[in-house]
Amino acid sequence: MTEQTTAPRPGPETGYEVRLARDEADIRAAQRLRYMVFVEELGAQTAGADHAQRLERDALDAHFDHLLLIDRRADPASLEHVVGVYRLLPQDRAEALGRFYSDAEYDLAPLRASGRKLVELGRSCVHPAHRKGASMLLMWNGLAEYVLARGIEIMFGVASFHGTDADQHALALSWLHAHHLAPPALRVRVWPDHAVRMDRVPVTSADKSAALAAIPPLIRGYLRLGGFVGEGAFVDTDFNTTDVCLIMDTAAMSERAVDFYTRKSPRA
Repeated sequence: MTEQTTAPRPGPETGYEVRLARDEADIRAAQRLRYMVFVEELGAQTAGADHAQRLERDALDAHFDHLLLIDRRADPASLEHVVGVYRLLPQDRAEALGRFYSDAEYDLAPLRASGRKLVELGRSCVHPAHRKGASMLLMWNGLAEYVLARGIEIMFGVASFHGTDADQHALALSWLHAHHLAPPALRVRVWPDHAVRMDRVPVTSADKSAALAAIPPLIRGYLRLGGFVGEGAFVDTDFNTTDVCLIMDTAAMSERAVDFYTRKSPRA
């Protein structure tokens, strides 16, 4: 892509830049990072993994925008310059393609019927050496700019718990179901195949701290901005994850954006 998205804060002294992928080298570097995180770190067994070249890719990559966190200090020729990535599929491109990625896991009919402008988020990851400091804040800055510049009203996508045993995440999943379920008009539902219930154990206010601590940082970040989840979790054996569908109304996000993006990071 030739279009560029750069987050204004923190400044260039951080050594990072946030922008959309510009060329094949950027895409391959994003796919290399995805391989390192999803395959090597988290044990995914994806059909699209190129183990010889250490790339995680699929047929949908060409249809997505790839929002990248660039380490200015790295040599692009090494494929090590991309240290963070979001994969973004705007609604018009999804309609031309005939599907969103999440269609394989959730019935997205409520989102399509909303009449609001959608974008799907996925394949989000950051290199382990860059998960502290300004990196996540910069990525969320870049995402906010992308969304606001395009008039996007609803962000959504699957986000994951590591591992396919939902009972290991029983408290966290039950808390999400009890306190962060999407309103009926936007409540997507998991397809029956590979589906598991989220309301696995009773939860009370006394469970809040433990439940939130068990929720992955990315999901907690969306919750802080008023995000919510669809009905049911999806066991993804290929990626070795238990997925939930996150939904974010950007009107709620924009009301909180100034404070959030200037002073907070979603990793805490």
